[in-house]
Amino acid sequence: MQQPMAEGISQGRRLDPKIVTKRQESLQEALQQRGLRNTKQREILTDIFFSYDRHFSHDELLSLARKQDSGIGYATVYRTLKLLTELGLATEVNFDDGHTRFEAADGEHHDHLICIKCSKIVEFEEKRIEGLQERVAKAHGFELIHHKMELYGICLMCQKS
Repeated sequence: MQQPMAEGISQGRRLDPKIVTKRQESLQEALQQRGLRNTKQREILTDIFFSYDRHFSHDELLSLARKQDSGIGYATVYRTLKLLTELGLATEVNFDDGHTRFEAADGEHHDHLICIKCSKIVEFEEKRIEGLQERVAKAHGFELIHHKMELYGICLMCQKS
């Protein structure tokens, strides 16, 4: 069951606090290993980023973070997302709309459905598709290392309007 979204969160559901805590603990451990500290602004950004099941652009994350601390700048958002990606805690995704987005990296593979009208992004897993991709790679002599699938179309809400 989806939980209500916070103001400004247009897509995505608020995650179970246990998941958020686990993500924050992973960050703390990674920061300690690198000899870095968690600043208050980084903490605000990562709390927002880790709390929702969605894809954030730099601008979206900045807008939400400034509601808590108006002093957070674009460079801080950029550096934080870059750091999370380097630490393996975020994944950078680029869809056909020219915007770079980031999602928390939990090690679970999924694919994407993207609406070309409203930019809605739906994550999905389908074991039959995964199996077929592995068989195709094998048939062509490839050892499959990783892959991504993005399907573009028009979501039901946009079809109705």
